[in-house]
Amino acid sequence: MTSKKHWETIYATKAPESLSWYQAHVDDSLWLLQAAGPPLDAAIIDVGGGASTLVDDLLNLGYQRIMVLDLSGAALAVTRERLGARAAAVQWLEADILTATLPEHAYAVWHDRAVFHFLTRPAD
Repeated sequence: MTSKKHWETIYATKAPESLSWYQAHVDDSLWLLQAAGPPLDAAIIDVGGGASTLVDDLLNLGYQRIMVLDLSGAALAVTRERLGARAAAVQWLEADILTATLPEHAYAVWHDRAVFHFLTRPAD
């Protein structure tokens, strides 16, 4: 099974709240981000952010340039649905971080809670 198929299956068949890594709010990440003090118009990318609520909290804080990247379109769909009309304020990218084309020096904040934890092969 490919990684994409694995994550699509998880998010298509399980509620995010039922997953062991789910957090209602990613408090440590929010605290670190606020301590770093990027301006509200700073570009922020949440890699592997799929069904995470970090984007909700960033929007609530007034951040304006948020991208959520995830391998799973199903995970992104969960978050877009949860956000409703506010989803239009976010840039969404369904991609594998190993092959995604991202602009150099484009993000003031790069958030990744566990994606790189799963890159276990030397080639990754």
